[in-house]
Amino acid sequence: MKKKIFLLMLVVVAVLAACGGEDNTDTITVGFGVGTYEEQFREGILPILEEQGYEVEIQVFSQNMQVNPAMAEGAIDASVFQSTAYMEGINEELGIEMTRLAFAPGAPQSLHSVRHDSLDAVEDGSTVALPNDPVNQERAVRILEDLGWVTVADDAGTTDFNLSSVSAADYDIDFQVLDPAQILVSLEDVDFGIINGNYIAEAGMRIADGLAIEDTPEEHRIIVTVLEEDLDEEWAQDLKAAYESAEFEAYITGESKYDGFVLPEAWENN
Repeated sequence: MKKKIFLLMLVVVAVLAACGGEDNTDTITVGFGVGTYEEQFREGILPILEEQGYEVEIQVFSQNMQVNPAMAEGAIDASVFQSTAYMEGINEELGIEMTRLAFAPGAPQSLHSVRHDSLDAVEDGSTVALPNDPVNQERAVRILEDLGWVTVADDAGTTDFNLSSVSAADYDIDFQVLDPAQILVSLEDVDFGIINGNYIAEAGMRIADGLAIEDTPEEHRIIVTVLEEDLDEEWAQDLKAAYESAEFEAYITGESKYDGFVLPEAWENN
């Protein structure tokens, strides 16, 4: 009898150990560049996921160019910082297969100046600061093209864009190419600067106060990115649902810093 009781106790201990070692919490690691998209996630998305039982890790990279290699290495599961056009270029460059999971509230680029209060101040030789990465640079130049300041060649690319595709139109502009995060703090050194909208929001400024604002095409809207192999995973679909939820919409529309952001079309059904 004692032997049977002892064996029964061993079985119970083994079962409890197995249950105690089982991880019942799904962990999602999400990567961000520097800027407001991490704040959106932390304040508006994280509570939704945690309520569903997810354990969420947030990684903020000091440079945007570090985020996608981290996904390729498996260090993060999803990212929120880039556009479809940028992602497709990196897919080709790194040989990986990322895809759009959902649209995130994204800030259009806008043209700003501390030296001038009007576009009428432009003249030959005016300096305009542009982002240094090809995709955001192409976006910025399109703003100048719409203003009639420059002409862009018909065969100018997007992910492989460079300034050799740009020629003078109404004005002979002097371009200053800078890291996107540096343009806002460098406005005193140039006549105009075209700034990614997340940096405007992060600085407590209003996109609507820009001298010219981008009409953001779909390929340049900010997206939530995952690997194609993860697209149909339950955690990915829950992340997508959180970004398209009425709860997240209420958070974004309730914060004045996001005035002027391009909002997900999925919210039209909320």
